[in-house]
Amino acid sequence: MKKTILSLLISGLLLLTACGGGTADTPAEEDDSLHILATTYPVYLFTTAITEGVDGVEVTRLIQEEISCLHDYTLTVNGMKAIEAADVIVMNGVGLEDFMSDALATSDAPVIDCSEGVELLAALDHEGHDHDTEYDPHIWMDEGNVSLMLENIARELCVLDPEHQEIYEQNRTAAAAALGYDDTKLERLAGRPLITFHDGFQYFAQATGLDLLKAIEEEEGAEASAAEIKEIVGLIQEHDIPAIFTEKNGSDATAQAIARETGCAVYQLDLVMSGDGSGIQPYVDAMDQNIDTILEALG
Repeated sequence: MKKTILSLLISGLLLLTACGGGTADTPAEEDDSLHILATTYPVYLFTTAITEGVDGVEVTRLIQEEISCLHDYTLTVNGMKAIEAADVIVMNGVGLEDFMSDALATSDAPVIDCSEGVELLAALDHEGHDHDTEYDPHIWMDEGNVSLMLENIARELCVLDPEHQEIYEQNRTAAAAALGYDDTKLERLAGRPLITFHDGFQYFAQATGLDLLKAIEEEEGAEASAAEIKEIVGLIQEHDIPAIFTEKNGSDATAQAIARETGCAVYQLDLVMSGDGSGIQPYVDAMDQNIDTILEALG
């Protein structure tokens, strides 16, 4: 991949320094690989699905931590270095990566916004919680949106790396074919009430026919208020709800307290913000597991 003029100048200065001082290692040959930086785990999964088997393409993941949300995420020094070294940056979009704005302003790498063409849902309101985004950024929680995200990544990579256009398109087709809900299971989910202690399941609920009664953003420094807890207890009693749901990397303190008061169970759902593996299959497995968990929990 061609380097920017700035990076070539820096490389030249390093070379001169090495020759003059006689102590530095000889600089490595210019790396011709296409270095793609994917911001989050779901974006990484979709990008590696598109680039699978393509020679000379390396995909790395910006956020490695096990994390539930990015509201207060701060870009690390290593993260800034990764952005600087990237030839292409693939983002979720919809304001999810606002923490990168300053670093992106100094980067010459083209940015692929996975949210292009996605029908966005309004961000959920939370008592006492202030958000900068107008729309809900958790678009990957609807498999229909993921098809569009795959299409956006493949289309832009075909432009940036036309030599591998055919395999990008083949990979997109294969990844999209792996998506899809089990209709039999969706029939059992339709209209069932859902209460979550994370605001990231709105797209999932819409796609699967669940009735999202309440979503509480439960995180350090932003616990549910007394009024919200009272509302949830009332909803559980009114609808005779047997289980409520937390996100696997999030807090469950309030959910457990409500469970003790009402007798309902607490289950975990996966927002797919962290995990192992690459390609589309870990995402498909996580979404299938979410559906199975809800069916088990609600009976």
